[in-house]
Amino acid sequence: MSDAARSEAAQSGAGQIYPLGLKVAGRLVVVVGGGPVAARRVRSLVDAGARVRVVAPHTVLGEQGLAVASEPMDGEPAPGTVQWVRREYRTGDLDGAWLAHMATGSAVTDQQVADDAERARVFCVTAGDASVGSAWVPAVARTTLTDGAEVTVAVTAGRDPRRARAIRDAVAGQLQSGALPLRRQRARAGADADGAAPGRVWLVGGGPGDTGLITARGRSVLAQADVVVVDRLGPRALLDELAPEVEVIDVGKTSGNHPVPQHEINALLVQHARAGRDVVRLKGGDPYVFGRGGEELAACRAADIAVEVVPGVTSAVSVPAAVGIPVTHRGIARGFSVLTGHDGAAQVPGGPDHTLVLLMGVTHLADTATALITADRPADTPAAVVEDGYGPRQRVTVGTLSTIAARAAAAGVKPPAIIVVGDVVRLSPAWPTP
Repeated sequence: MSDAARSEAAQSGAGQIYPLGLKVAGRLVVVVGGGPVAARRVRSLVDAGARVRVVAPHTVLGEQGLAVASEPMDGEPAPGTVQWVRREYRTGDLDGAWLAHMATGSAVTDQQVADDAERARVFCVTAGDASVGSAWVPAVARTTLTDGAEVTVAVTAGRDPRRARAIRDAVAGQLQSGALPLRRQRARAGADADGAAPGRVWLVGGGPGDTGLITARGRSVLAQADVVVVDRLGPRALLDELAPEVEVIDVGKTSGNHPVPQHEINALLVQHARAGRDVVRLKGGDPYVFGRGGEELAACRAADIAVEVVPGVTSAVSVPAAVGIPVTHRGIARGFSVLTGHDGAAQVPGGPDHTLVLLMGVTHLADTATALITADRPADTPAAVVEDGYGPRQRVTVGTLSTIAARAAAAGVKPPAIIVVGDVVRLSPAWPTP
């Protein structure tokens, strides 16, 4: 094809775009123009390690925090730096370039650069009329996965940059939320002949059980897991979204029934990570709020397994909120304490203006309520039991320290449930109005 034919095809937009990622590190890229659009291009190129030369009589690069050296075209700029040639563009400025960007605001200059690039067989991008250039910059979304790999998604949309950005943003949201298939399909770098390189462990707080209350980070690492070790109170509906090859190990506990002891759970995490698998320990609430996350973290570290804690929305705060009970409220409660209902509840100081949140306390509710009655915390202190917060059988039973155990028994209250003690209980819609 002649140069004229190639130019005509490029101008007409004939043929489909061939998507391609360019490795520009250490290579010369010429940017013609010095305004804000050019500065954004330069920033991206510098971040990619390119040798960047800017040709423009004026520039705002310094205002963008870029290190700029104003100098003639003697030699190439160092990688990751910007060489500024302070004048208008001239034919020959593309000599030695691998790529050209033009953002001049002048149709005449853009056309001159495009013609020179065509003759020099250098691809060029224009920020003005896209049909003038021979390459296009897509809207890009990047995310780093749990194994360190970077996923880059580039979107073009028929030379409609706003549409491309809208699609890019939607894809980026799905990458961050874990809605897309992010699991590693090849053995990680550094694997031995058997494909076994140590995996990683994530201790993920899944929140109170509602799938919408797990953090974006938690959902993202869950989507990349090879093995999921799950509790009974985690957001188990998310397990249905996992790929069929993901191994799910249920270690859920119920009141008085711990089929998998904690030391065996610790061993499972280490065992699968040593086999080269990425492991998510999916827990209810937050891993560090009575979730024994600290013990699991210590076990992984002792075995030299990389481990990260992903915090979760603790049920101690979120479940009372589900039924309209804030744990603090101006003029009513200035602080709160969270403890288990197994023992020690009676030792917590404070009166009705200090909220007590008791986890795992249904079985011993009668004894706990009696022990909590003190001179500072009278028998008529409001109390509530919230069952299955955010679950299908969510229910709240209210009373006082003197009546809550009998009312809970009459209602047939069952775990999982959270007990709230203090004047904030009166703020719940379930509290009877005078």
